[in-house]
Formats: sequence, C-alpha cells, structure tokens
Amino acid sequence: MKSTKITFFLCSLLLLLNSCQNTHPNQEMIDLLQSIDQYEDNPDNDFSPEAILRSSDSLLNASPAKNDVMKIKYRKAIALLQLGQEQKSIDVFQEMLAETPASQTGQRNFLMKDLAMAYLRLGERTNCFHNHSAESCIFPISMGGVHHDKTGSQKAIEVYEQLLADDPDDLESKWLLNIAYMTIGGYPQEVPAALLLKLTPEDALNPVKPFIDVAANLGLNINNQAGGSIVDDFNNDGYNDIITSSWSLKEPMHYFRNNGDGTFTDISDSSWLGGITGGLNIMQTDYNNDGLKDIFVMRGGWRGRFGKEPNSLLRNNGDGTFTDVTKASGLFSLHPTQAATWADFNNDGWLDVFIGNESLFGAEERNISELYINNKNGTFTEQAAIADCNIRDFVKGVTSGDYNNDGKADLFISTMSGQKYLFKNETAKDGPVKFKEVTRQAGLGNNETRTFPGWFFDYDNDGWLDILVCGYEFKQSLAYYAAVEATGSNAVEGNSGKVIVYRNKQDGSFEDVSEKLGLKNIAFAMGSNFGDIDNDGYLDFYLGTGNP
Repeated sequence: MKSTKITFFLCSLLLLLNSCQNTHPNQEMIDLLQSIDQYEDNPDNDFSPEAILRSSDSLLNASPAKNDVMKIKYRKAIALLQLGQEQKSIDVFQEMLAETPASQTGQRNFLMKDLAMAYLRLGERTNCFHNHSAESCIFPISMGGVHHDKTGSQKAIEVYEQLLADDPDDLESKWLLNIAYMTIGGYPQEVPAALLLKLTPEDALNPVKPFIDVAANLGLNINNQAGGSIVDDFNNDGYNDIITSSWSLKEPMHYFRNNGDGTFTDISDSSWLGGITGGLNIMQTDYNNDGLKDIFVMRGGWRGRFGKEPNSLLRNNGDGTFTDVTKASGLFSLHPTQAATWADFNNDGWLDVFIGNESLFGAEERNISELYINNKNGTFTEQAAIADCNIRDFVKGVTSGDYNNDGKADLFISTMSGQKYLFKNETAKDGPVKFKEVTRQAGLGNNETRTFPGWFFDYDNDGWLDILVCGYEFKQSLAYYAAVEATGSNAVEGNSGKVIVYRNKQDGSFEDVSEKLGLKNIAFAMGSNFGDIDNDGYLDFYLGTGNP
C-alpha cells in the first residue's frame, strides 16, 4: 500500500510539474510544432540530414550488399555536408574515391565535384563563419572577405584543376575554380590563363555606394537556417524593429527591439516569440484593425509530404508580447507554403489573406490554395472555391495589387509548374469575393517558364502597376549558368533564371519589356524585395539567389 501511495504521489507531482512548466501562452502551438518536427525526423525526408545520417550509419553497420554500399556512403557524405560536418564528409568522399577504380572516370569525376564542394564549404565555415567579418562571403570577395585559413579553398583548387585537366569544358568546375581563387586573394592573377573567367563586371557608373554589414556590431548576427525577416515598427515608438524566423522547426523566431539610439535589444523570450519555431517566410499585417502590427508565419515550403506544417497568426498584444491565435482565428490548416498576400479583397476595411499552397507534380496531396475572408471579429472564413481562386499548383509567389485601377485588389500568382495566374477582382459591392482568371487575355500566358518570387510595382511611375517575376527553371547547376554568362554566351538550353518585367499597357494587358530594361542576367532568385535604394524616385529591387 505504501509503495502504491508513493507511486501515486510521484505521478501527481510529475503532472503538477508538467502543468507548471507548460505555462507559455503559446504552448499549444509550440507543442504541435515539436511533434511535427519529430515526425519529419525521417530518412525519407530529403530535408532531414540528421535522420539520413543515422539511417546510413545503421545500414552500413548491417553489412549491406556490395552494390548498395556506395549509395549509402554517398547519402551519408551529403548528409554530413548538410549538417556542417565538412571534414567528416570529406573523409567519406575520399574513402569512396579510393574504392572507385581509375577506369570509372565518370563516377570518379562525379565524386570529385562533391569533394571539391565539401572543401569549399570547409573553407567557408572556417573563415566566413568562425572568423566572420563585415566583408565575409560578399561577392566579389576582397579585403576582409579573403580567407585567413586558405586550406579549404586550396584543396578545392587542387581538385578542380584535376577535373579541368580531364575536361577543360567543364563550365561548372571552371566557375567554382575562379571563385576558390578569389576566396584566397588569388583572382585573377593566379588563375591559369586558360581557365580564367570574368567574374566582376564593370559597374563604375553605378551610383549606389556599398552597403556595410553592421549586424555583428549591433548583436544581430544570429546563426539560423534560411527564413524570413521583417523590418518594421512593432511597438509604435517610431523606430523600426527586426523580427526573424528560420525554416527549421528546431530554431525559434527572434525579436530585436530598436532602442532608438542605434542599438537593439533581443526580447525574443519576453515577447513570447522565442518558443515559436519554423517559418520560411514571415510578413506583417494588422488583421484586427487595432493599429498594431501582427505577424503571419508561413511554413512547410519545399518539403512536399513532410510539409504539412501549420501557419501561425501571431497577435500583437501591444505590451511587447505576441499570442498565437491561429486556431482561434480559423486560419489553422496543414499545407506546405511560403507565399501569401494580405489585402482587403472586398473593400470592407478589413484585411483578408490569400495563401498559395504547394502541390508537388504527380503527388496525391491536394494542397489547394486558400482565401480567408476577414469576419471583422478576429476570425476568418475560407472562401477560395466561392471566389474561383482555389487553384492546385506548386505556388511559389503571390502578390496583390490593383493592376487595372478599378479600386479592387487583384492577384498575381507564380508557380513552379510554369503556369502563371492573373486573377481580376470582380467583387460586387456587399457581395462575396469573386475573381476571374484573365492570364491569357492579359498577355501573361505565353511564357511557361517556371517562376518563383514576384510582385506588382510601378517601375516607370506612370500610375499603373507593372509585374516583376523571377524565372527559376534550370537543367544544370547554378554554377554552370554563371560560367556560361561569364563567357558572354546567352543562348543555353534551360537558362531561365532571368528576371521578367511585364509593363502595364493600361488596357488590361501587359508586355514583356525585360530585355529593353537591360535585364539580361541570370539570377535564380528566391528571397527578394524592392524599394527606392538610391533615392531617385524610381523603384529598385534586390534579389537573394540560391537553390534549396
């Protein structure tokens, strides 16, 4: 009996302790995100290198068939590289090369390219990460950006020169070789003449002075995976604050309050944002018209069937804290996304939100895009089907704007299928929101290039919104396309990473004026934004490039 009482007491105490610990105002969402993170810790998830590494080690310890060993080791080496364990990755690649006969030239070259990349990443981590300066990893690399520890890049150079001795036309290796020389201060003078590429175009006429990275001096140099950022005034004191997120469900949001004297204070934990994790994209909104900027977090982008993560609507309480009201507001759903736009689609004075979800090609999941109409009481009602904008596609960019100057917010949607959508807002006064797809009538249906970010903006200041969208279709590596561009060639199959600008013709249609505007360079943009950078009264834009 005594033993039973003690057991009961201990269980009760544990329950009490757990209840005391679970007092975080956003605990329900925090717990949900943690459980989803555990589900995604799966070797079948390409974005879970931890699980892939464990699985690879387990399979190798089980003495797999000889034909499977190299596949498992390769997967392990890539997982180690993704986890930032470059030297261990290098060791595995070298082991694989030692086991690959010299006669298998193609296989050896394939492995050598990955080995060279691992060396480049080692140099990057040793210098840009551990010995960071304001000029680290900023292209073109010079002065403080030049590596102090040159080991990684020098080893990469050795491998690339071996590859190029075998195939001088290997453009990917040639471009990365030039970059490697640049990281050690050897570009262009030390690059073999036959392998030299022009990487730094002349921009003497560019009136924009260089921006200086001051994050470290301000205590803003946090280390996270890719995510979103907002610079805005969240406490209405007249100074812009900074809020960031990471797409990893293991990494929390950060809130840096502007102190008004050129410094910031990290109030992530006291704001209740510190427990909220994940979010490849975030944006500000005022969903309840209280004059305080709230936050909308988008999750699950790129992850496919492992991307069934909820978005979050974080209400600004006006006292420096944020409360997750996703479920209470009716915005809770489980679809992968990183794209949304807030606008008043029915002109009732309250912001609504369209969310562009991702449906992978050939996948069974039907991640249909959503339109949530504001009920003016802190809740929303999903009406995409009623509004005729319930598309099923691999949506990567959405934006809203009044392109035809009729006083109603329209929609432009960019996708990885190549399909673009222009939805004209035909909502009647006091009626339900209604859209009509007018893509082809507007002249936007001819270019079927896969695209990523995009927006409405008036680039020529004629009073009519134009459209910018960034191509994101490639059949080779990004380094290959960069090398092709450096050689002066612009006619390459699959080279669709260029920026496209559609000028508004003021009659409901658009024309592609990209080449007229000098937008001939590849970009492969992911993150992006626009604004008047040089204060000349015209909108400029800035692109963050890459590949997931």
